[in-house]
Amino acid sequence: MRFRRLLRFHGLKRGRARQTWNKYNLFNIASLKERRLDNRTFFQQKWEAKANTRAYHGEHIKERQWERMFSRRLPSVVNMDPRYLATDDGSSLAKGRGSGLASQGEKHTKIPYMNMVYFPMERRLDIAVFRALFASSARQARQMVIHGAVKVNGKKMNFPGYLLNPGDLFQVDPEKVMTATGRPRPSHEKKYVAHKKRVKAEATEGAETVAVEAEEEVEEVTPEAEPLDEDAAKKASIKAMREIRERAKDVIKAHKSDMSGNRKKALRTLMKEARASIAKGQKSGTPLEETKDIVKQLADTFAKLELTDEQRREKEQQEAKDKEPEVTLTKGDMELIKREINAELENPYDPSKPYLTPWLPRPYMAPFAFIPRYLEVNQKICAAVYLRHPVARKGQAEVPTPFSSKFNQLAFNWYLRRG
Repeated sequence: MRFRRLLRFHGLKRGRARQTWNKYNLFNIASLKERRLDNRTFFQQKWEAKANTRAYHGEHIKERQWERMFSRRLPSVVNMDPRYLATDDGSSLAKGRGSGLASQGEKHTKIPYMNMVYFPMERRLDIAVFRALFASSARQARQMVIHGAVKVNGKKMNFPGYLLNPGDLFQVDPEKVMTATGRPRPSHEKKYVAHKKRVKAEATEGAETVAVEAEEEVEEVTPEAEPLDEDAAKKASIKAMREIRERAKDVIKAHKSDMSGNRKKALRTLMKEARASIAKGQKSGTPLEETKDIVKQLADTFAKLELTDEQRREKEQQEAKDKEPEVTLTKGDMELIKREINAELENPYDPSKPYLTPWLPRPYMAPFAFIPRYLEVNQKICAAVYLRHPVARKGQAEVPTPFSSKFNQLAFNWYLRRG
């Protein structure tokens, strides 16, 4: 369904250029060919140019709103040579202007005024956020502004049609920028993260339910406690003594060849004490508390002897590690490890983020990654300054557009008769 919606919006057969980083839009811009309009009336030519240019420049803005923004005056500047201005007053250039005359050796470069038709759009806050590479499309930038993720001069601005003035500073929430311009998380990872969150929530809810039920059970219990079964407790103590005796016997068999004499003697003494304690505990007159004390003493004694055996095994493992050859790292290896560690610290893996981590730029971003001259952008804090209004210069116009100057001129003529 999403694929069909994208195809309807971009239209690969006769697609129109849009302000988005989508791969279908990249295909449409790369294969953009302005159709021949010679066999059409002038009205049809203007309509065709208007429809295509408006599809790119602010297609999410209503036509009436754009017509109010339209201006007949197209800003431009002419670069003057400082050496010429120091020696002349400009009259030699002025005499030939408009008459087709040119001074000898002077190269005339056309100023693409017509590419500045949509320069008022560049003042809009949502378009400026898109041009500063803080969003992957103009529509997404509009959504950011409406949701309150953009500040202008330190104040939240949720009106995407706000017109910036020279010197205005706008800043976008860095987390929103990383989500908008970062590579999306794969669907299987999204499902895994959602599953973990769901399991955690269920576990928390289950633990709270169990705690409430336990409290209710404690409240329901009567203060009269049932008497303990002494015979069952004695049988459990005797069983524990037998287990200690059998474990001591197993330790002697396992380490008979490399065990010291004192340790063997201590284990055999422990076995004799355990056997005597079993016989004593089986008598009917032995108190339960005395049997429990005997089991505790035997367990503590065996734990000390068994701990000694564990320490011996750890020592053997450490000696084996010491015998292994040491790996020597060169200076280049150390630098590489240091760079990898720093990269991991700067861009860590975090499964809780909605975008792919470590962060990577969105696919097909490179052809659209340019910043106009009238913006000064700081990517570290996701902020930009609107320096001045865009202007046309010799050989270039500062309003990004995929259409030729002739095609923009037809669109300008369409709005000129309505302005």
